Amino acid sequence: MYYVVTGAAGFIGSNLVKALNERGVTGILAVDDLEQGGKSANLADCKVAESIHKDEFVKKLEAGAYQGSLAAILHQGACSDTTNPDRRYMMENNCRYSERLLDCCAGGKVPFIYASSAAVYGAGREFREAPECEAPLNVYGESKLLFDQRVRQRRKGQTAQVVGLRYFNVYGVRESHKGRMASVACHFFNQYRESGRVRLFTGSGGYGDGEQRRDFVSVEDCVKVNLYFLDHPGKSGIFNTGTGAAQSFNDVAAAAVNACRKARGEAPLTLDAMRGRGIIQYIAFPEDLRGKYQSYTQADISALREAGYDEPFLTVEQGVARYCQKLLQRVPA
Repeated sequence: MYYVVTGAAGFIGSNLVKALNERGVTGILAVDDLEQGGKSANLADCKVAESIHKDEFVKKLEAGAYQGSLAAILHQGACSDTTNPDRRYMMENNCRYSERLLDCCAGGKVPFIYASSAAVYGAGREFREAPECEAPLNVYGESKLLFDQRVRQRRKGQTAQVVGLRYFNVYGVRESHKGRMASVACHFFNQYRESGRVRLFTGSGGYGDGEQRRDFVSVEDCVKVNLYFLDHPGKSGIFNTGTGAAQSFNDVAAAAVNACRKARGEAPLTLDAMRGRGIIQYIAFPEDLRGKYQSYTQADISALREAGYDEPFLTVEQGVARYCQKLLQRVPA
């Protein structure tokens, strides 16, 4: 039996492949857009049975090539560029492709765990898995919400497990290929290592400089949630995947700076001290993001807890420190 991971060479996908390997699972079909070679390094230390292009995979799946041989599909593949305005491309990649996989899983009663996004909530103040809370600000969010709606419409006739995970702001190892779309934790680490300075946006949405707040969640925790549902095939639904606690961009920056300082044997600094020394600086909020920016997100994880997931989530201070330590293992301190 094979486990399928789509977006396998990407950020969350490659972390899932590695986690499955750590369980002793190597019968993995690694599905991705193989034309994007820059992220292939993410799988260099992983073991898979086969790497296959996403278009070839879905054609073979629909043709019945894997009938009776799939243990589950962990669908992490998508166009994750939230600034991409190409609606046709976004809908084809994030909605229609997902529908084709879902159809095959339903027919073969194969568990299907897929990546949704907190982008479906837009600028709302309530982040609960309910239609009245959903108002995406961009095409990416629209594409994710449209597929969630398809899943809801089919819920009554569903016989196989279907789980949607609405990821909030994920950070962690194996994301460097994302470039400008990498997490702020990644950018802050790189900025500090290169220049000794970290740049944040000035205030927006009623928040002070660097005080915009997001639910920053470690990829380690996202992987654990995926594996929890993989281990509990009787549980289905759409679930927020965040810590349940919003923290500021200033918190992320301070955690990254202090992790680097600790590696050099230097004492930690307070946020005020970092500002005073010019380590944390603020740049003008981009005009092109006004009206399209989530200044606040905080996952309501009640449904996730009710589904039985009771593991604690890493705070920004814990998770960013762990992330930076792993980065520093490959980059001299």
